[in-house]
Amino acid sequence: MMRITSKEQTRDITVTVNGHAYASTVKTRLTLADYLRHELSLTGTHVGCEHGVCGACTVLVDGISARACLMLAVQADDHDITTVEGIALQDELHPLQQALHEMHGLQCGFCTPGMLTTLTELLASNTNPSEEEVRIAISGNLCRCTGYDGIVKATLLAAERMRAGGEMP
Repeated sequence: MMRITSKEQTRDITVTVNGHAYASTVKTRLTLADYLRHELSLTGTHVGCEHGVCGACTVLVDGISARACLMLAVQADDHDITTVEGIALQDELHPLQQALHEMHGLQCGFCTPGMLTTLTELLASNTNPSEEEVRIAISGNLCRCTGYDGIVKATLLAAERMRAGGEMP
């Protein structure tokens, strides 16, 4: 009988997460989602399907949406990561967070981190999105509670407020 032994490989990485620099030694097969949740205790990034389908684990990597369940932590080396915990503006809610609260765009909250990061990317690149553009942006994020209407209305309200106040994510 042949015995297969596995020697777990590790690698040193340096990442910036929500403005804070971290240097870590990680297993090469550790997902970014597990790194954020278990190594950095940033549990806002939710893990749902673990296949990149539901969008709950969406984070921003250098400002671009990425599925943290599909990305390895070693792939984040030398990159800037923004999680849901990094979206708020200092001690105040981001306009998108405030609008989601006001427009009842949240229910159970499981999809919320992925929705927020996805929509933060949208508003950073499109300060005046149409309803259709918002719906297209969140088409990869599953929400089983809201029906998306409150989320869309909140995003449009946040965009309007951000344009009026000049406050961009």
